[in-house]
Amino acid sequence: MTSINDSKFSLQNFLKCGMGGALGCCFTHVVVVPMDVVKTRIQIDPIKYNQGMIKSMQSIVRQEGGGMLLQGLGATTYGYAIQGFFKFGLYDVLKKKFSSQFSDEVAKTYRIPIWVTASAIAETIGDIALCPFEAVRIRQVSNPTFASGFFSGFNRILKEEGFSGFYKGLTPIILKQVPYTASQFVTYELANDYLYKYLASSRNIKREDLSDKQRLGVILTTGAISGLVASLVSHPADTILSKINQEKTDGGATKAIANIIKRLGVRGLFLGVEARCVMVTTLVTVQFLIYDGLKLLFK
Repeated sequence: MTSINDSKFSLQNFLKCGMGGALGCCFTHVVVVPMDVVKTRIQIDPIKYNQGMIKSMQSIVRQEGGGMLLQGLGATTYGYAIQGFFKFGLYDVLKKKFSSQFSDEVAKTYRIPIWVTASAIAETIGDIALCPFEAVRIRQVSNPTFASGFFSGFNRILKEEGFSGFYKGLTPIILKQVPYTASQFVTYELANDYLYKYLASSRNIKREDLSDKQRLGVILTTGAISGLVASLVSHPADTILSKINQEKTDGGATKAIANIIKRLGVRGLFLGVEARCVMVTTLVTVQFLIYDGLKLLFK
């Protein structure tokens, strides 16, 4: 990650970080589409899919065919490439910009609030771009006959519900993604600092003198830790997001969210948490591997 003193904005660096985020998010979300389909089905119909991730996956394949596990692939590909570009690119830019407003000592002392603020703004912008794609994906997964692909699903929502139909899930997606991203980046930054300092001090060398193998180990370890933390923090809102596209929103999104929480209870908000922990830990680890790898490659 970047140092506190490195505060100068660079369009090249923004594009580099954005492309790293786009590639990382797109690739990882596409790889885990089958797990995401199962997780969404468990959240939508916990009575039918009540035997865990593996058996639920087997049930879907047996009843609907293996192709069902790739439902929503197009929406996932486009949506998370765009979201990842803004999320990682803007986070890097905003983190440097906010840090540059203070002295090095103050910026270091308040680095966690700076990271949280930068990640929250970057994620919110990314979510606004992602929301229409996520709306199509969830409709396709919950109802296999909804549309044959992303563009037909997009056109159907636009025709039947208007532009607002794409943003029914904006509130829960922000409630899910902002805590998810903030905890992801803060955990990653803190774990990165700790592991790099530990490795450097234990070998009595400078951080920049660590081998590529040691750097890879740090990225993989901190990525896995941050992925696990992020999945647990954001899972209740993820469940609400899966449910809200089935919910009547005549009283507004806030009322719909309140109805879902009341109906599910605390335990119900963690439906599918095991599947999501596996999925998120995997994708976050690979995202940071691609993101940091590209930054090192083109620095």
